[in-house]
Amino acid sequence: MTPQDIKDALQSCPGGSGGPLQEILQDNIQVASKRRIIVPKTENQRLYIDAIRNFDIVIGIGPAGTGKTYLAMAMAISSFLKKEVSRIVLARPAIEAGEKLGFLPGDMFEKVNPYLRPLYDALYDMMEYEQASKLIERGIIEIAPLAFMRGRTLNDAFIILDEAQNTTSEQMKMYLTRLGFNSRTVITGDVTQIDLPQGKTSGLIEVTRILEGVEGIKFVSFSERDVVRHKLVQLILRAYEKYEKRNTDGQL
Repeated sequence: MTPQDIKDALQSCPGGSGGPLQEILQDNIQVASKRRIIVPKTENQRLYIDAIRNFDIVIGIGPAGTGKTYLAMAMAISSFLKKEVSRIVLARPAIEAGEKLGFLPGDMFEKVNPYLRPLYDALYDMMEYEQASKLIERGIIEIAPLAFMRGRTLNDAFIILDEAQNTTSEQMKMYLTRLGFNSRTVITGDVTQIDLPQGKTSGLIEVTRILEGVEGIKFVSFSERDVVRHKLVQLILRAYEKYEKRNTDGQL
């Protein structure tokens, strides 16, 4: 046990009340890698994992470093290993496709690959490189820009949409209607880091209003208390929240 493990454990106890710490730490996720056991480190992360187990559509919203994508990836691999699904599809919007990508060298795959790198990193952290590469070559694991989902119906699949705050309303609707039989999806995003052009509505923000209360869909919200990166990340997020609140109050 490391000092960070102890800090995470203390943080998992709301208000220092003790909390269901043992329940959190015993809820582990089986993945292919023998290097580590993946467990939730906060109560919200445990609720997130439970939601993924019990709902076909889960939408996780919160700041960077809260484990939204990482835990979703772990659950996807676990579902595949248990033969609950036959394929994994990982998607991300590449919002610069109409501009900056055109100046990058290479074909379309090489142009969008840098935007998909975080998904590859999480995948290779949970599966041996050779095993993951073979599954990608065979198309069992697919990592692709969101635009490649158009016109498809994905059956018997675990689908993850990452960085969903950068989807437009049209893209979000298109993505949600790709879900086929025996499939489930996890949508993750941070509504404070929207890179869409000014005037464009985020599909992630809009979907929270449209689908709230729909049976079979679960929203899970994370806060800076759930950040499991370097301790300074929490302080940085807190400082930004205070700064933005001061600016908002000053404009009123």
